[in-house]
Amino acid sequence: MVDAGEFMASLKPWFAEHLQQYLSDPESAQYIDGRQFGGGEKTTCLLLHTIGRKSGAERVTPLIYDRAGDEFMIIASNGGQDFHPSWFLNLSEKPDVRFRIGLDCFEGTWRVAEGVERERLWAQMKAYYPPYQEYESRTDRQIPVVLLRAGSTISDLSTSPRKEG
Repeated sequence: MVDAGEFMASLKPWFAEHLQQYLSDPESAQYIDGRQFGGGEKTTCLLLHTIGRKSGAERVTPLIYDRAGDEFMIIASNGGQDFHPSWFLNLSEKPDVRFRIGLDCFEGTWRVAEGVERERLWAQMKAYYPPYQEYESRTDRQIPVVLLRAGSTISDLSTSPRKEG
């Protein structure tokens, strides 16, 4: 089994490249070819904007998502590492969220799914993106299933992006 930290380090160049593609061509970048990682050919991807809890700087992170009714579901897997990703810790400091899907930019709210709902949505995400099954096997922590609810549409989320680590 690949070490989760090594796996995440190997993905950093891909994340940076995808983030730049999303900022320059959001319509095409909202879909990634996830086959290279064990997912589907047209895997959906959004950009999550958070504020660094220590730095106060804006952070932009590309994340795989799926729909859950009126909400957008993202997974705080961190590649199966034994600690939560920075974006999740940053998000935990604020009740509201900003995110982009293709050309559409939103302000909204977020929550972590719990109990039976979490189990159902986690199963949905593992079916949508099978590598989550391996990520789950790498860690003893319960991987958070985060639900984003779009509130108002905003005109732009342009920033001087720095990808979160």
